[in-house]
Amino acid sequence: MQGIQGKRMTLHLVNARLVDPDALTDKEGSLLIENGRIAARDVPTPEGATVIDCGGKCLAPGIVDWGVKVGEPGERHKESFRSAGLSAAAGGVTTIIARPDTNPAIDTPETLEFVTRRAAESPVRIHHMAALTKGRQGREMTEIGFLLDAGAVAFSDGDHVVEDTKVLSRALTYARSLGALVIGHPQDPGLSRGAAATNGKFASLRGIPAVNPMAERMGLDRDLALIEMTGVRYHFDQITTARALPALQRAKANGRDVTAGISIHHLTLNEFDIGDYRTFFKLTPPLRSEEDRKALVAAVASGLIDVVGSMHTPQDEESKRLPFEEAASGAVGLETLLPAAMRLYHSGDLSLPQIFRVLALNPANRLGLPQGRLAVGAPADLVLFDPDAPFVLDRFTLKSKSKNTPFDGTRMEGRVLATWVGGAQVFGE
Repeated sequence: MQGIQGKRMTLHLVNARLVDPDALTDKEGSLLIENGRIAARDVPTPEGATVIDCGGKCLAPGIVDWGVKVGEPGERHKESFRSAGLSAAAGGVTTIIARPDTNPAIDTPETLEFVTRRAAESPVRIHHMAALTKGRQGREMTEIGFLLDAGAVAFSDGDHVVEDTKVLSRALTYARSLGALVIGHPQDPGLSRGAAATNGKFASLRGIPAVNPMAERMGLDRDLALIEMTGVRYHFDQITTARALPALQRAKANGRDVTAGISIHHLTLNEFDIGDYRTFFKLTPPLRSEEDRKALVAAVASGLIDVVGSMHTPQDEESKRLPFEEAASGAVGLETLLPAAMRLYHSGDLSLPQIFRVLALNPANRLGLPQGRLAVGAPADLVLFDPDAPFVLDRFTLKSKSKNTPFDGTRMEGRVLATWVGGAQVFGE
C-alpha cells in the first residue's frame, strides 16, 4: 500500500470485511474511491484504478474522536497538532474534535482562527470546540455567534462546570437562538472538587479523597432542568454512573434534544485499577465501580449512550509523577481507542458495527459532519484494521508527545493497518 498518496487517484479497496455502522452490517465487499470520496460499493474494478487488497481485514469509517485535548496554544510540549495528528492516524482516527481547554482557552474568534491555521499541519481533519464562557470561568458567555462564524462546531467549558445558574441559562438561551450545540460536564462542582477517586470502601482503605457517584446525577439533573427551560441542543461529555442513566433515558423519551458520551477508559477499566496508586489511571471523572462499568456498556449497546471517545488528555511526566491526589488527571487515548474498544467486541458486549456507530457515525451526525459512514458520496475517511491481532502496548512507541496511558504493558488486540483521509493514505505501509 506504500505510495498511495494522491487525493485524485482512483482506488479500489477489494477483499475487505466492510463494517457499516449505518446499516449495522459486517460483510465482505469492496469500495471504489474517486476524487477523495466513496464512489461505489461492490463493483468490478474500473480500468486504470489502483487495486488494494485488504486481505479480508476490516474496513470501517475513520473514527471521529470527540473531546481531544491538543496542547496548542500554551502547552505545545505536551501535544502539538502535528503529533496529535500522527497519533490519530496511527489509531484510525480521521477526524479530531478538539477541546477548548487550552492556555489561553479558545474563547475568541482570533484564538479560534489561530488554532485553525495551526491545525493545517495535521494529517487528519481537525474541528474545534470553543469555550462557552470567557476564560472558562463561568462568569460571562463568549461571543457564540462570532465563534460559530469562525468555525466552532460546539461550545463547552470542559470539566469547568458553570456554577452560576443564571449565567448558564443565559448562555444556553443564546445558544438555542443560534442553533449551537452545547457540551456539558455533569458533575456537582462542590461535591467533586478535589476528588481523585469514586467514593467507597476501596478509596477509603487507600486514603484517597473521593466523590460520591451522586455528584454526577445531581449535575445531570440540574442541566436537564435548564435544557427543558431553554430548549437548547445539548451533549453530556461523559456519563459514567448507572444512577445517571434513568434521568437521561427520561429526557430522551420526553423529546429533549440531548445526547451523551463516555470515554473508552470508563468502559474498559474500573476503580480497582488505581489500587497501586498508578497515576496513569487518574481520570476526570474518576474510574467507577465494576457495576457502573457494566451498566454503561449495556447503555452503549442499547443506544442510550451515543458517543464513545478517547478523551485524549496528554500530560507530561512531571505532572503525573506525583502523589495520586496531587497528580494531573487524564490519559492519552488516540492510538489506544480502537484496540481498547476491541475488548468490548471480543467480550461479546458489542458488535463491530455497533462500535463504529458510537466511534464514528453518531459523533459525525451530532456535529453535522459528512464523515463516519461507508455511504456512496461520503468522504473516503477509512481505517483498515485487524480486530484479532495481539500486541503488548509499549507507551514509548506512541506517536503522542505525552505517554500517559493506563494501558502501558497491557496485552491488547486490534491493530490498525492503514488509514485514509479523503482518499489519501496517512498511515500504513
